[in-house]
Amino acid sequence: MASTAKLFIFLISIFICISHTTAANPVFRRSTPDSRRHLLLTPSPSQSPSPLAVILNNLGFQDLANASLNANISTINFPLTIFAPTDSSLLTCPSCSLPLLLQEHSVLGLYSFHFLRNLAFGTKIETLAPTRCLTITPSRINNSSRSVFVNGVEITKPDLYNNGFIIVHGIQGYIAHLSPISCRIESMTSLSFPFIPPPTEAFAATRLMLKDVMASLRTGGYSIVALAMRVKYPELADLKSMTIFAIDDLSIFDGGNGHEYVANLGFHIVPNRLLMASELVRLPHDTELLTMDRGEKLVVTTEGGNGPLVPMRINYVKIKNLDLVYNNRIVVHGLSTPFPRIRPHQNDGTQEFQEMMMGTVQ
Repeated sequence: MASTAKLFIFLISIFICISHTTAANPVFRRSTPDSRRHLLLTPSPSQSPSPLAVILNNLGFQDLANASLNANISTINFPLTIFAPTDSSLLTCPSCSLPLLLQEHSVLGLYSFHFLRNLAFGTKIETLAPTRCLTITPSRINNSSRSVFVNGVEITKPDLYNNGFIIVHGIQGYIAHLSPISCRIESMTSLSFPFIPPPTEAFAATRLMLKDVMASLRTGGYSIVALAMRVKYPELADLKSMTIFAIDDLSIFDGGNGHEYVANLGFHIVPNRLLMASELVRLPHDTELLTMDRGEKLVVTTEGGNGPLVPMRINYVKIKNLDLVYNNRIVVHGLSTPFPRIRPHQNDGTQEFQEMMMGTVQ
């Protein structure tokens, strides 16, 4: 129990760190004195201020306005959205390169605050800095006051400027350079994929499809499941196919079931069997499904095909989303709560026991 608790806390810390992706060893250093820095970032008398510099300066972002002259974006000829840190926020990273920071906080396209609020949790947007991505994390509050965070820094002044060609959002908080691997979901944490020599092409294909599924889950609101799968990656990579029953991040955090699910991930995976929705709903009542937990089985307690009023249930838990993510070897179905473990004597089909379980497990 202690080890599973530590595992869950570790995964949650990784999940939070993903939203705060930063470079571990900043290599862009502002080593010149303040006087020289002023000379480097201030245009010469013969150099007229760029439109972007004027906009940022008028909005109160003087340091970024100066930095725009050295950030290769001083002449705007494309739609641009800038997540502008306040001058006080820039002081939290004294070793940062301001021109690079501006590039890392500028993205092609127009991203209004309304649009950002409706993005999936953990959406990544590539910046003007090569191989650097920002992570957008809207808050879980579903109303007009919903906050949005950019790499863990809150947008405090949304839509500060919008002329239909440039959008500027003001952000305030701890600022740091983005990691060189900030765009690569499979390398976002120290839990990188271990190298396993592929015994056959089939197993190599499974590993590629595993990465594809984990990437889709990560950007689709199932980050904790994706991280838990990464921990079990060596075991999952040996399977020819699999069916996974997953819980979304909101249900894990709001329902308090995260520890139980992460600790029992294997109990939610049917190995070497691809059960797409069309086949899953045809399984008869009392069908047993072997799981990755040795000796443990799932049981179809309510067969599918009876309409929305009588949804399919496995271990008395309703299957919320069928075929959530799938490819040729892996399929993921959505749940709202972890599967409880039931014993043969419990699954006796009595009306009293079924009503009790369905009243407590949704």
